[in-house]
Amino acid sequence: MSDVVEKTLTALPGLLSLDSQPGSNKLSSSSKLGNLIRGITELTSKHEEEKLIQRELTSIKEQVSSPNTSMRQMKELMVRAIYCEMLGYEASFSYIHAIKLAQQGTAREKRVGYLAVSLFLNESHELLLLLVNTVLKDLQSTNLIEVCMALTVVGQIFPKDMIPAILPLVEEKLNHPKEIIRRKAVLALYKFYLIAPNQVQHIHNKFRKALCDKDPGVMTASLHIYLQLIEENPEGYKDLTTSFVTILKQVVGGKLPMDFNYHSVPAPWLQIQLLRILCLLGKNDQSTSEIMYEVLDESLRRAEINHNITYAILFECVKCIYTIHPKSELLEKAAKCIGNFVLSPKINLKYLGLKALTYVVQQDPKLALQHQMTIIECLDHPDLIIKRETLELLFRITNAQNVTVIVDKMLEFLRINKDDYTTIDLVGKVAELAEKYAPDNEWFIETMSTVFSVGGDTMQPDIPNSFLKLLSEGFDSVEEDRKLRLFAVDSYVSLLQGEPGKLPQRFLQVISWVLGEYSCLRADLEVDTVLRLLAKLLDMKTTSSETKSWRAQELQHLSQDPELRARVLPRHTGLEPLEVDSSLSFLDGFVSEALAAGAAPYKPRHQRQEELAQAKALSLEPYGLSLPLSMSSCSITDRQSPTLLSISSGLSGNSNDLSHKGGSSSLRLDGVKRVWGREGYLAQREPAEESAHVEVPSALRSPSQQGGADGSHSQTPTQTPTPEPELEKQQLASSLFVGLGSHSSVCLMGKSEPTPQRFRRKARSPASSSGASENISHSLVSPPITGLAAANGSCDEELPDSDVKGSSPSLIGDDALVAADPAPREEPPKDLLLSSYLPAELSGLSHSEITPLSSDQSLDLSACHVQKEGDLVLVVFIYNSSDSDVQQILLQLDSEELEVSCECDGAVGGARGHSVAVCQYSLSVKRPSVHVELVGTVSYQFPAGTPQSGQFSYKLPLSSFIRPLTLSTEEYGTMWLDFSHDTKQNLTLISDDPEPLAASLSVLKKKLQLHVVEIIGMEGIVACRLLQDQPCLMHCRLHAGTLAVWLRSPVPDLPDCLMYFCQRALQEH
Repeated sequence: MSDVVEKTLTALPGLLSLDSQPGSNKLSSSSKLGNLIRGITELTSKHEEEKLIQRELTSIKEQVSSPNTSMRQMKELMVRAIYCEMLGYEASFSYIHAIKLAQQGTAREKRVGYLAVSLFLNESHELLLLLVNTVLKDLQSTNLIEVCMALTVVGQIFPKDMIPAILPLVEEKLNHPKEIIRRKAVLALYKFYLIAPNQVQHIHNKFRKALCDKDPGVMTASLHIYLQLIEENPEGYKDLTTSFVTILKQVVGGKLPMDFNYHSVPAPWLQIQLLRILCLLGKNDQSTSEIMYEVLDESLRRAEINHNITYAILFECVKCIYTIHPKSELLEKAAKCIGNFVLSPKINLKYLGLKALTYVVQQDPKLALQHQMTIIECLDHPDLIIKRETLELLFRITNAQNVTVIVDKMLEFLRINKDDYTTIDLVGKVAELAEKYAPDNEWFIETMSTVFSVGGDTMQPDIPNSFLKLLSEGFDSVEEDRKLRLFAVDSYVSLLQGEPGKLPQRFLQVISWVLGEYSCLRADLEVDTVLRLLAKLLDMKTTSSETKSWRAQELQHLSQDPELRARVLPRHTGLEPLEVDSSLSFLDGFVSEALAAGAAPYKPRHQRQEELAQAKALSLEPYGLSLPLSMSSCSITDRQSPTLLSISSGLSGNSNDLSHKGGSSSLRLDGVKRVWGREGYLAQREPAEESAHVEVPSALRSPSQQGGADGSHSQTPTQTPTPEPELEKQQLASSLFVGLGSHSSVCLMGKSEPTPQRFRRKARSPASSSGASENISHSLVSPPITGLAAANGSCDEELPDSDVKGSSPSLIGDDALVAADPAPREEPPKDLLLSSYLPAELSGLSHSEITPLSSDQSLDLSACHVQKEGDLVLVVFIYNSSDSDVQQILLQLDSEELEVSCECDGAVGGARGHSVAVCQYSLSVKRPSVHVELVGTVSYQFPAGTPQSGQFSYKLPLSSFIRPLTLSTEEYGTMWLDFSHDTKQNLTLISDDPEPLAASLSVLKKKLQLHVVEIIGMEGIVACRLLQDQPCLMHCRLHAGTLAVWLRSPVPDLPDCLMYFCQRALQEH
């Protein structure tokens, strides 16, 4: 890397110089730029800098507009304009000249022009259209430098709409003989995939060719694309696992050129990228994981160099080992590696160990028990980042037994934290834990009150909304509802009787709502008392208008009760005349004093808006005001402004003169503790004991070395703790890590806890939204099938003593539903087709393959979607494989892309043993995406058991929602002009048919249910709609052996998604 920096610094003067001929009286660009930089550094205030830059920009503007300015001079002017823009001053007049320089100059001048364009313009800039022809010409050039520059600009700033114009030329460069061209082409295609994935779907095979390229740089560039592709669809790239493993073996074995080494580590970033890819491919796949075991073991063994980059490789190895199908030998080595990280005295390694431990603790909770004392010490670590990561680890292992201790630690950290991001994150976690594991009503209300107080107005608004929603919906027990609400009223009344002015606005809003709704539950609390407390909030100056608006219900109550209104709001002062001083003359004295003290005069709103519109686009934070040269009244230790330091540096020639002026101008370090060093924040420790810390030589050591490390770590840097603090730590550890023993139910894919969630929301009415819980109750049904309905979804059938086809578990576990449970269970027979239990009105319609969703010892969930003419119905099959009846089955569905509505008439509450229940949901698209996903939660309870729950997901393509749209040609033309969102692309044409256009449209009609409006010669028009009633129009024509398709729709993203399915349909034909 140092060689690369040296080469860059060596080449930079050549880039900026004009190569002036001997005897020329013109200054070189480097000298003019150097004079500008030196002039800026010698200034003492921001105001002086602005005047200097404005003069410079005026000079540049005059020269670039002169017809006598040569291209060589234009290059020098562009460099100076770039520097001015980097300082935050607008030089928009130079944008068009930068494009001209890229179009007309020589190779050296074009390079500066392309550099300026890439820095000046963004993807949405209107001038970028003028660069398209230049890029097309340079991509076809025989000059390698011009091709490289064009590909670089394409990968940086070219927008989505311009991709079709240059995509064929970029594709051609994948076969270029020069490796640098191929590498830049791959990176440009990677950018295309990020902003418009549908437009590069047809060249996925060429990505495979780039993966096998003989140049390591090209192969490395292709991994960026594959990482994105595998994240979206790992099943489609399982066949490449062997290739990725082979590449990683060659890298680890040092087969790449030495140029790829970093601190003697072979291609570390390439190793990290490959490990992330293997992690995705091996997840929940034993056969694929077995291919990786050898290379992962080799990667762990070879990472023995003490350097940050090797620690990064080890971290990715650990994540990969704990994500793929487990192997005991690798798990032991990974756990040992994590232990070395956690026990390291170096802060960076300790943080890395906590990060890895947080990731793997859900799969192996016993690993946290091995380091519980170290985790306790990290809670008191002086570094706040270590504390925050430790709390994140504790959040992952929280259960009903340790929730109070962990929440107390989180709230303790929140009280001293000053970072808004950390506050928002931790407040959300505390609220989640309080709702899920609250031991009693009092603790829950007190904890949420602390959350509202500490979180303030920076917390996410959904936290108070969720709290109020929980109070309003209630729980399964009416008595529990009353107790919780009554305790909330008591708590909030006492808070308002104290000092409500110190409470955050959102907390006041919560208090106002709760008292307005539930203060009537307290019999001894008078209504006028509550209203007086709320009226006091209206009188406070700190109360915001939003908080006052929450008083609407109380004011409505007052308007309906005249007697109460007369008591709370006396009328004897209501008729006094009010005098309004529209000129605000009572502020004249205050304004005069402020202006005399140097305050800026008032500006009308329209003037402020004009100045804001003319503000500099890249303006940086202003410097401090310039200080007077007289330094007798201020000192450097006041730390008022960096300007003072620049003044003192100018006077440093005679330090004796400064020493006589109060002695405050020199920087004193007497008594300042050294708290930062090369390793980061330095813990306070005695110098004699610093040498006792031995740096960890490697993340993988022998058992004897490990024991030595443990022994050295046990020696604390301070004095030996007394038995009392040590006993306190042990007691705290026993409180924090309770429930993580051998009987822990933490599952492989998420937190799980056998203790039921205390606050379980009620099932909603049938008219409620899809987010509500479905209550599938027990039904005594004999073989003649009757309806089984849910509160939000239809459970239409229950089949007693039936067998259901087995399904593989794909549960993202929560509570007692475990994703990979080795316990023996009664397997459902395979000979029953669930499709035969579809409701009668759906049995004759086309439906997808029935997909298993989740499975545990008692419950199997499967689903399919059925296509109706004007609707898409999701059918969920719930099979109770146990002998016992299941009670209180709750099913909840949610999706970001879909609207989910129920198709039910009543509610039933459970399922008999060995029976099947069928639930129906109507789906419609609210935000188009190539694949849409539903996330669901199922929970149930046996008569003599604890509640159990788990999560599942169901993914289906957008093409399932496409229906034909019957139109006439005239209607098509009218609609076409009204639609604003469009996309264009050339697709594969079915050329083996005598009428290729008709054949291609026939395939699209059959596979995607499109309506062919009309075919006229070489062109055709097609129409379709997306449920519910979201139209999309297609115009097709034959062009150079391809099918040129143009899609338009009023719905954003719909044309891109439909283009993707059209492309796949034609390729698969």
